[in-house]
Amino acid sequence: MVRTALVAAVTLALSACSMAPRYEQPPAPVPASYPGSDAVSVSGQEALAADIGWREVLRDPRMQSLVELALENNRDLRLAALNVEAARAQYRIQRADQSPNLALAAEGSRQRLPAGVAQDGVTPAGGGVVEQYSAGLGMAAFELDLFGRVRSLRDAALAEFLSTEQARRGAQISLVATVATAYLAERAAEERLVLVEQSLRTWEETGRLAQLRFDAGVGSELELVEARTLVETARGDHAAARRQAAQARNLLVQLVGSSIPGDLPAALPLQRQDLLADLPAGLPSDLIARRPDVLAAEQRLQAANANIGAARAAFFPRLTLTGFLGSASTEFSSLFESGTRTWLFSPQLAVPLFDAGRNRGNLDLAWVRRDAAVAEYEATIQQAFREVADALAGREALAGQLGAQQALAEAARRREALVELRFQGGVDSNLAMLDARRSRYAAEQALLRLQEQRQTNLVDLYRALGGGWHEATVAGAPATAERGGDEDDTE
Repeated sequence: MVRTALVAAVTLALSACSMAPRYEQPPAPVPASYPGSDAVSVSGQEALAADIGWREVLRDPRMQSLVELALENNRDLRLAALNVEAARAQYRIQRADQSPNLALAAEGSRQRLPAGVAQDGVTPAGGGVVEQYSAGLGMAAFELDLFGRVRSLRDAALAEFLSTEQARRGAQISLVATVATAYLAERAAEERLVLVEQSLRTWEETGRLAQLRFDAGVGSELELVEARTLVETARGDHAAARRQAAQARNLLVQLVGSSIPGDLPAALPLQRQDLLADLPAGLPSDLIARRPDVLAAEQRLQAANANIGAARAAFFPRLTLTGFLGSASTEFSSLFESGTRTWLFSPQLAVPLFDAGRNRGNLDLAWVRRDAAVAEYEATIQQAFREVADALAGREALAGQLGAQQALAEAARRREALVELRFQGGVDSNLAMLDARRSRYAAEQALLRLQEQRQTNLVDLYRALGGGWHEATVAGAPATAERGGDEDDTE
């Protein structure tokens, strides 16, 4: 009894070991803060941008409705969710290898043998029919994980599952940002179309008057050519604006995954879009702990690290057990009678001797893939850092540009009004009025572009900081990809 307990204790101790290298998170290959930013690490009750709900950032009710529809119907997001379920199932399959596979088994055979042919050491007299039946509890070949090979494979499968879960979160974040950006583009296209249509009507009337003045010998040919130039420019812009508006609507329909309902809230113009502008950027360390693509890359790195343990363990002996407990008889009617009990216990030890370098190649491959995963992880951090830095720089610059452009557009409108008054009073020429209208048109077009860029930049910053996963703000939320010690949480 003592010997049995000792053997069991040694077996459990060996099966608990792992030959995978100790995992250490690589240092982040980026500065400790964003360039030109006085951002500080967020602490206390203040939420990181990644934990601010998208409804509190995207405040337009129509935009919120479109995002909600996209989260329900978008096929790419549905595919990402299915990939998570597939990875979860694969992890469960791999984890099952750590437990014995027991099954109720029944078997029967009936065979005619000629004289002189033995079966199991028994030769029927003069030949005849041999019957054999068995039923009981069987255990398929079960590997005692002496060197952690199965455990390493399970850890790798768990990390891959967690990676796909982060990929799904990243897909949702990207979808929320893409819908918001597409909506802003659609609003800009519609407003640009309205502006062009208004200008086209005005300039067509101006062109008609210029033709009349030229025919009457009052206006010059230069004035007529200038008026026609404005009209044709507006017509070209009108065609382009119609195309852009139609494409923007088509993109929204694709992202939403269905036709856009007609009962959605009314759209707000670009200048009344009230996206949350003061998003807390925090530090790059906050970004690493929150952004899904970074967390997914780290999980893939941990999976590659665990695969090294499995490749190392392949160099060592593998012990498998097979067993059966039940009844056996040569007659089916007496299968469960007294004296038919049978059992089988069959351990098998396999010691690698020669494999033509297969195990060494697998180990080298595992190390190379781990190094590649490190490079991918570092590149993902650098990409995330650059996206946040670019968005922060854009937030400051675009705010100043927008203010200046608003003042410029207002000045252009005022100039047009004054020049038109002077033209009607005979002080300025028609060419001056046409130039003022051209300047006002260009200033308003530029203002629309900047308004769209400003709002799109805020959406990009929100996405770059990992925001868009939560619908409502989660204050002080922990990192979502921390691996717990109990893998049963994946059930």
